[in-house]
Amino acid sequence: MTHRTLILLGGNLAETRILFEKTMQLLPKFVGEIVKVSSVYESAPWGFEAESNFFNQVVEVITSLQPDAQLSALLDIEKILGRQRKRHGTYESRGIDLDILFIDDCIIETDTLTVPHPRLHLRRFTLEPLCECWAEMIHPVFKKPLLKLLNECSDKGLVKRCT
Repeated sequence: MTHRTLILLGGNLAETRILFEKTMQLLPKFVGEIVKVSSVYESAPWGFEAESNFFNQVVEVITSLQPDAQLSALLDIEKILGRQRKRHGTYESRGIDLDILFIDDCIIETDTLTVPHPRLHLRRFTLEPLCECWAEMIHPVFKKPLLKLLNECSDKGLVKRCT
C-alpha cells in the first residue's frame, strides 16, 4: 500500500536553501518518490522573534512507509542535515525543519504524530505553498478545501513566493 504525503520544509538560517536542495536528494532515498513540489516562499517568523525570515516549501511524496516510519525517516534526514532539536514545543531558528502536513486523507493522533498537522490552518506560511499546488484538496478534519482555509486564515504575516 502506498501513501500520498505532503511535507513542509522550513528554515531560516543562512544555509536553509542549500538544505532544501539536499532534502530533495534525501527524500527519495529515505521516504519515497517526489511527485510534486511547490515554489519556495519567504515568510516572517511565526510564534517567536527571529533575526531572519523563514523559507518554506511543500513537497508531495508517494511512499510505502507507514506514518510512524515516515516521521522517523524525516527526523533522520533532519539529523543528517545537522538539525539538533531542542525542547519540544519551543520555537527557534533552524536550518531545516520537516513537518508532515497530510498523509492521504488520514486523521492520526498518537503521542508522536498528529496528522493533519494541527496548526496548518492557522499558518499562512503553510497554506500559501499548499494552495499553489493543492488548493482544492479537502482538509479531512475541517471538511473544507485548502483555498477556503487560506481565505479564512487570520494570520496576516508576510508570505511571498521566491521561486
